Amino acid sequence: MPYSAIPCLVMHREATIEPRQEILRTAARLFQQQGYDATSMNDVAAALKLSKGGLYHHFQSKDEILFHIMSHAMDITEERVINAARRVEGAEERLRTLIRLHIEVVISEEDREITVMLHENHPLPAADDSRAACRRAAATQFGNAGHSTRRGVRFAWND
Repeated sequence: MPYSAIPCLVMHREATIEPRQEILRTAARLFQQQGYDATSMNDVAAALKLSKGGLYHHFQSKDEILFHIMSHAMDITEERVINAARRVEGAEERLRTLIRLHIEVVISEEDREITVMLHENHPLPAADDSRAACRRAAATQFGNAGHSTRRGVRFAWND
């Protein structure tokens, strides 16, 4: 009997996660196209064919949506850019890899969250901003680690 209860829990959990992901994807697209300030919760709800109340069932505010988009963008950047570049030997090659991977992620159609993160400077509420600041600090620390070695780096366009 307990075995049959587990699939129900899993199905219910997946059902609650998927709508949130769809909301975030749609909001990221709208924020990218219209800008954060010009996009209302009504716009997001209408694009999803949801009532405004249905949208608020998943997220308390537009700021909360922005925080989750930014957090996901930082996850993408950390996973596809920073962690990959950390595995590269040599400062010059690491820097080249970091730049190449960052450009690939920024121009990717599937990762709209990145462009939202880069273009929106809307201040997050204090609690969310402090969590985001910790992640930004970790990324900055990685960037500063190669600072002293960059003086001798020749870039491809200088060759």
